[in-house]
Amino acid sequence: MVLDEGPFFHGTKADLRVGELLTAGFRSNYRPEVVMNHIYFTALADGAGLAAELAAGGGAPRVYAVEPLGDFEDDPNVTDKKFPGNPTRSYRSTEPLRVVGEVFDWTRLTPEALQAWRDRLAGLRAAERGEIIN
Repeated sequence: MVLDEGPFFHGTKADLRVGELLTAGFRSNYRPEVVMNHIYFTALADGAGLAAELAAGGGAPRVYAVEPLGDFEDDPNVTDKKFPGNPTRSYRSTEPLRVVGEVFDWTRLTPEALQAWRDRLAGLRAAERGEIIN
């Protein structure tokens, strides 16, 4: 069953090249004590942009067009847990994603909006953040 035809996007602060593979096994941007078993992506460039803006690291936020190289599933951290269905078109895979290009036409957050997101995430107690389904 095909969940979504894409195109797909991944947001990060890493400087990547076409053809590079993104894989699971890195720390969560939202819970750095958790090493992720999946690589996450979305079919919404602006959603990937938000993830890029909130990503750990000192690089510039970047959005890449990606191609899943294996099966993927709805991201259970947002699907039906936070939003009924999958309106964020968020997915995850244990298989790599191939970078097929960089995307430049995504909506950047204002400094105030970015700070509001950071404050919101920092202000949530662990119980409010909930567990990451890994």
